[in-house]
Amino acid sequence: MRPEFARPTRPLVISYSLCDEACTGAVYNSPLQNFGLNYVSYRKFDDQEQSLLEEIMHLRRDVRGNRFLPKPLAESDLQRILNAGLMAPSVGFSQPWRFVVVRSAETKAQIADIFQAENNKARSLFKARKGPDYQQLKLEGITESAVNIAVFYEHSKAPILGQTSMSKVGEYSTVCAIQNMWLMARAMNIGLGWVSILDSEKVGSVLNAQANQELIAYLCIGHVDTFYDRPELETLGWETRKQMAQVVFEEQFESAKDEA
Repeated sequence: MRPEFARPTRPLVISYSLCDEACTGAVYNSPLQNFGLNYVSYRKFDDQEQSLLEEIMHLRRDVRGNRFLPKPLAESDLQRILNAGLMAPSVGFSQPWRFVVVRSAETKAQIADIFQAENNKARSLFKARKGPDYQQLKLEGITESAVNIAVFYEHSKAPILGQTSMSKVGEYSTVCAIQNMWLMARAMNIGLGWVSILDSEKVGSVLNAQANQELIAYLCIGHVDTFYDRPELETLGWETRKQMAQVVFEEQFESAKDEA
């Protein structure tokens, strides 16, 4: 059964790049209106609103099972988070995401077993690594969280606008939906964690996924006792935060000679 998702209560706002400040308060006359589409003038966000979005992004956290509370998640909250995913951008307006909401303790247990098997394989890969012990890390919250959501990418047999050269952009569009959900959840003070140590085919089998439906993420969602000020793996010293100078380049990547 497909759940009924609430529509956003605010009107769709579209910003036109061809409209300068003189257009504020006026409706831009777009040729697309010939197709029966209605438009409103774009909304500008002030410095305080911009700072609030930046703060939400800064305080977003990947939540693990040791933080989730045994508290139900309201259906209205779940729908709001799902609606955030539906508002994500997608190449060719393909909207390829599909969401399977998992509440059953039995299904969660099956997914947790798949995680455990894969985690046992991963543990041996990090034995020689310096830093915190891999075995001590809590890397999921499948059974502890109120709700799980499996996010799938649905492959299309027909060609999709914008996806004829870079075939992975459909999957990337699905990841955009996940990020929207993550930020909305944090803004609602609800925890969300992404479990990636899974056998995607086995998870798909448990959830009756079809051959053209590819698992992208398995999310754990629920109320939490706290949010960390910094990412947990950063706090534990598993990795250090990269600075902008390490990841942003002007015009092109530096050559190996320049890096030396």
